[in-house]
Amino acid sequence: MSGAAALASAPGFTERGFDLLERIDYRRADSRQEREAIYRLRYQAYLREGAIAPNALKELSDRYDDMPNAWTFGIYIDEKLASSIRVCVGSPIHPLTPATNVFSDVLLPEVGGGKTLIDPNRFVTDPDATQAFPELPYLTVRLGFVACEYFKTDIGAATPRLEHEAFYKRVFRMNVTAPARTFPTLTKAHSLMSVHYPSVREKILWRYPFFRSTFFERRMLFERAYVPLQPANDYRPMADAPAMPVLGMMS
Repeated sequence: MSGAAALASAPGFTERGFDLLERIDYRRADSRQEREAIYRLRYQAYLREGAIAPNALKELSDRYDDMPNAWTFGIYIDEKLASSIRVCVGSPIHPLTPATNVFSDVLLPEVGGGKTLIDPNRFVTDPDATQAFPELPYLTVRLGFVACEYFKTDIGAATPRLEHEAFYKRVFRMNVTAPARTFPTLTKAHSLMSVHYPSVREKILWRYPFFRSTFFERRMLFERAYVPLQPANDYRPMADAPAMPVLGMMS
């Protein structure tokens, strides 16, 4: 088969996204062993990009990992840790997240006024896994979108470096809200990008249908003994679509 014919017969991006979604396992990192593996993956990723200075422990963690409004996830492929992301929820009850701390002048008035904000951060991937599965970054940041649905979010936020802004603009339709600033422990500045989630929700789902989730999946990922907000049971339902596989069953 010629190269062009092979490309034409290859599954499209959306199909590959659904295929990978069926294969990966979202795990909330509740155990010390799971968290330490994620901290090591973070360290390797940030060090490789020159975003942190080396340390003897060879781990990257901070105070937000232990806060009640933060959820750290490992994404596994064939039982191997392939990527990770931390989802922080800023609300009037628990306003502090990495983004609200550094961009307090921009975000705290919004949160203090009663709005809810999703701040996904510490997004890292294993380079070998990303090479083998190019859709992995999209399936990793999917968790931030799922959190927006679960927590009835007003604002979706991101704090990328300059070279990553295009990704968040393309995927989540975000715009730069504030220019880059320095974050504690990091050597490179990060900007603030944000979007009004209800305004772009359907457009994002149309382009990335594998971002859809069931309420049961959202509960499995984000419900625990204590959460800072109530889940959005009364949130308008997603448009009809084929049922999504239930992932991330938590023990």
